[in-house]
Amino acid sequence: MSTLTLTPTTTDAPARPDSKRNHRRAVRRQTWVAIAFIAPSLLGFAVFYFWPTVRGIYLSFTDYDVFTAPVWVGLDNYARLFTDETFHNSARATLLYVAINIALQTVLALALAVLMHRLTQSTFIRSVVVMPYLVANVVVALVWFWMLDFQIGIVNEGIQALGGHAIAFFGDETWAIPTIALVNTWRHLGYTALLIFAGLQMIPKDVYEAARTDGASEWQMFWRVTVPLLRPVLALVFVITMIGSFQVFDTVAVTTSGGPGDATRVVQYYIFDLAFQRLDFGYASAISVVLLAVLGVIAAVQLRLTRAGESDLN
Repeated sequence: MSTLTLTPTTTDAPARPDSKRNHRRAVRRQTWVAIAFIAPSLLGFAVFYFWPTVRGIYLSFTDYDVFTAPVWVGLDNYARLFTDETFHNSARATLLYVAINIALQTVLALALAVLMHRLTQSTFIRSVVVMPYLVANVVVALVWFWMLDFQIGIVNEGIQALGGHAIAFFGDETWAIPTIALVNTWRHLGYTALLIFAGLQMIPKDVYEAARTDGASEWQMFWRVTVPLLRPVLALVFVITMIGSFQVFDTVAVTTSGGPGDATRVVQYYIFDLAFQRLDFGYASAISVVLLAVLGVIAAVQLRLTRAGESDLN
């Protein structure tokens, strides 16, 4: 009679204390390496963003002119905003600029991105498109300031050659803000288009093939396929463009200095004027804090309404 030998089953041995210690050491080592890599950025953020923000919030409750110690005034600076007509005018000018810049930049960038995606995906073309964004904004503003000059600008020379009258693009209250918006739209158009182009590349091609099979035209595919699937990217573009538009300063400082009159005295330029020309740092800080709060609310509302965290691809 044969006997059956049963081999006992083996179970995983519990992890030894040495292996646990080695794992913890490896995790700590990786953590310190990660901290070492992000430390320069954290330091820069703390020094140039976090601390100035905290300091600015404190100064917004004071009367401060640099030469004397800050004097606590409570909410007086914020109450002053309601009766400051210059601030109201700067807010209107800023809102007009934001409306023109966002509308033009978003529509043109979306059209340019779709054209690049459908016609060519050449790296050279993308490099040419983004090139204006790589030029310093002050340089761009100066070049356009000379090109649009009322007397010697090449644009007005062309208008007059066609039988028209020269236009004071930066010197007329009606034209000043739209002109600044067009200059900044030209500079940022390529960068915004590339953001949208990257979103277009994430849309599966079989979605378009299915739409063509169902008989959808190019226009129908754009509105019913491209735009809905681009929603997360467009939400990001809207937020970036909105925040950047409210922070317009350098183009105004180089070209109009807030003029003619107060037609282009946008909020950022008004803050600069108060702080560094009138030395009214307390009131300038209060306006900055209000602008920060407004931008935070607008960004949150935009992300909420556009459902930026969701995708129709799922």
